Amino acid sequence: MVIYERFYVFAGVAILTVLALIGSLYSPWLLPVALLSGVLTAVGVHDVIQRRHSILRNYPIIGHLRFIFESFRPEIRQYLIESDRDAEPFSRQDRGLVYQRAKGDEDKRPFGTIENVYASGYAWLTHSAVPVVLHDTDFRVRIGGSACRQPYDASLYNISAMSFGSLSANAILALNSGARKGRFAHDTGEGGISRYHREAGGDLIYQVASGYFGCRNDDGSFSPEKFAVIAADPQIKMIELKLSQGAKPGHGGMLPASKISPEIAEARGIPMGVDCISPPAHSTFSTPIGLMQFIGQLRELSGGKPVGFKLCIGHRREFLSMVKAMLKTGVVPDFIVVDGAEGGTGAAPVEFANRVGMPMLEALTFVHNALRGAGIRHEVKVGAAGKIISAFDIARTLALGADWCNSARGFMFAVGCIQAQSCHTNRCPVGIATQDPSRQRALDVGDKSDRVARFHHNTMRALGEIAGAAGLTDPRDFMPYHFMFRQKDNELVDGNEAYPYLPEGFLLADEEIPELADWYGRWDRATSDSFAPPEIPHGPFTRRSVSRAQASATQTA
Repeated sequence: MVIYERFYVFAGVAILTVLALIGSLYSPWLLPVALLSGVLTAVGVHDVIQRRHSILRNYPIIGHLRFIFESFRPEIRQYLIESDRDAEPFSRQDRGLVYQRAKGDEDKRPFGTIENVYASGYAWLTHSAVPVVLHDTDFRVRIGGSACRQPYDASLYNISAMSFGSLSANAILALNSGARKGRFAHDTGEGGISRYHREAGGDLIYQVASGYFGCRNDDGSFSPEKFAVIAADPQIKMIELKLSQGAKPGHGGMLPASKISPEIAEARGIPMGVDCISPPAHSTFSTPIGLMQFIGQLRELSGGKPVGFKLCIGHRREFLSMVKAMLKTGVVPDFIVVDGAEGGTGAAPVEFANRVGMPMLEALTFVHNALRGAGIRHEVKVGAAGKIISAFDIARTLALGADWCNSARGFMFAVGCIQAQSCHTNRCPVGIATQDPSRQRALDVGDKSDRVARFHHNTMRALGEIAGAAGLTDPRDFMPYHFMFRQKDNELVDGNEAYPYLPEGFLLADEEIPELADWYGRWDRATSDSFAPPEIPHGPFTRRSVSRAQASATQTA
């Protein structure tokens, strides 16, 4: 009988059902017991005969406890088990900092740091013996190159791309209203400009992705006429062409017809009742030169507003091909936004979220130095996104080459996100990532917009404080040497060594720097005419050791 003990509960409930039914003939008080046990018996019978879940076939009725506990495991972990430093993906300490600054609560903590300052990966800011006090913390950067006729003075901290459809109407209203109150920018995401973006009136960065939502023809191709009409709106301050995103670079998407509401269809310019496809790649261009020509077209159609592109770095050679296309065509984007692989508010396949794309710090350093190497860094402003929620995060990112920073999840926390990680289920418990009207009504737009503006203001104030602690009068003056990085438990590395600024124009100079041989090899393999590699390398890896001048002399001989 021991081998059948897993069926004891099922058998007991079935026996109780029979006894309760018999007893109810004499006492009606037993009828509810009979009904309850009867339902459980029916569940047990279903469990035994179904073929989907082995655990239920072996453990009828009680096997459901496993699925019940599993369903609220994240909440149990977050509220009862998680430590302040556990980061999945943001730690309680990080989330608490955003909540406190958004609410205007005390954001100090007593009794010292909880960070392990001697652990590998720890980084810190080096401070000055003569700190300064910054009273004006409305830090801004002008975005717009020589070909731009309507430059934009952007805050150093803005709302990163999140689409209406992924976020609720109330969330979009709260974010954009907060951006208007705080005088910073709100990226629309690829889902187009909704009525809720327009209603709030905050500054917008209009993102144009492969689906060309809001500026597409019926067949999904780009419509210059529709784009020109949208871009003329004075609320739109910049145009961002999305090549890829940190959450799922190189991956497209589909919004099923069942999830397309009239408001989403209006914002995206798509029909109801048809699946909405976001292709992995753009249909308007397929080469680096084509990309630059398209950027030039968007700039002209927008009346000279700043136009740039956003990407998560993959093949480094491909980005160098884009840089070569800038030099060849003379079309230089006004800005480039580097999205780290650690970014992402929407749902993504696990393999993409965990293993595809370059993390932000390395990607930012690469893009910054590639533009320096080509001699055009001064013409292009660089933004960065990827888990940037504190003043330290912003300062470090500025030091490594960024001109400004974006954050998506930081502002989601400010608007009330509790990191339930149910964004893709349409059952967001706080009404942010859902289209369910009954759920999103819980998000009070007035209160949450104040929190968004307050979080931005308090973060900028904190950025001014740590810039002053470093002896700087502007956080844009942060350089790598202001930071130290512990790469091993007993090894300290200066920021200039960990993330160096490479020499201006080194990729174009005749005289090569031996230590940068890999840069030259990758630069030589890049071509402005194609993203494809000139050859597929096979065999063992060998480092480039011969300079271009030496190789040319050898070939001539």
